Amino acid sequence: MAEVFPGFHFGEAGPPATRTSVAERVETLLAFFGVASVAAWQARYGSMQVAFRQSPGVASENTALATWLRLGEIVAEKTECDAYDARRFRTALRAIRGLSRELVAEIWSSVQALCQQNGVALIYVEPLPRAAVSGAARWLTPRKALIQLSGRYKTNDQFWFSFFHEAAHLLLHSKRTVFVNSTASGTLEVTSESEAIESEANVWAANWLVSSNHWKRFAATWPRRSAEVTAFAEKQGIAPGIVVGRLQREGKLPWTHLNGLKEPGQPPIN
Repeated sequence: MAEVFPGFHFGEAGPPATRTSVAERVETLLAFFGVASVAAWQARYGSMQVAFRQSPGVASENTALATWLRLGEIVAEKTECDAYDARRFRTALRAIRGLSRELVAEIWSSVQALCQQNGVALIYVEPLPRAAVSGAARWLTPRKALIQLSGRYKTNDQFWFSFFHEAAHLLLHSKRTVFVNSTASGTLEVTSESEAIESEANVWAANWLVSSNHWKRFAATWPRRSAEVTAFAEKQGIAPGIVVGRLQREGKLPWTHLNGLKEPGQPPIN
């Protein structure tokens, strides 16, 4: 089994094993992935053209990532969406930004609906072992895109940044760009091209949540008090936890400070 699907541990990151022979297990896997042969699996998933937002310093296995992606794809295939329209999607993203002040679990269906109305299936799939990924963006057809989130870090600052990061890929980048490449060992190798693309998506997401001019002025004060962060977030129309998370990532605030302003960031399971 390992020789056919390197890095795959049956029963931990895929469909349950109900038969014992290697051939039967391979057949079950191919059916799960919706392909007819191992060669077809390699062609479709071995060089998957998808933008991963992965956890830095944590190795992921390609087969575990492909399994996580397939779980989202199965749900997305059943999700009806209008045809994708970039202009209308940007308008929807402005409305979604305002929803960041609410609990993720309470507005998840509204966010999904806004995405679906503009050609994007928004799917949540819980993280799998050896798949250290926060989110992914890809095109299912030229008229239908998929944003898939894992809720890996469980807080609203991480959720919203991951969502807008993936939205940036749909708006800014080629539908055929390979953002993360696989190595023979089954880990992920980030190329200089993918680093530049991921950086661009990071900047876009950060600026979409808070304009760069507003952020620079606020961050320059090195805020430490809850009241300062809350007042700034209110003025920007976003959740205070988003501000805390960005201050922490930029080294303006210790990771131990103001975490009480963060809220749960996990949607209901589809």
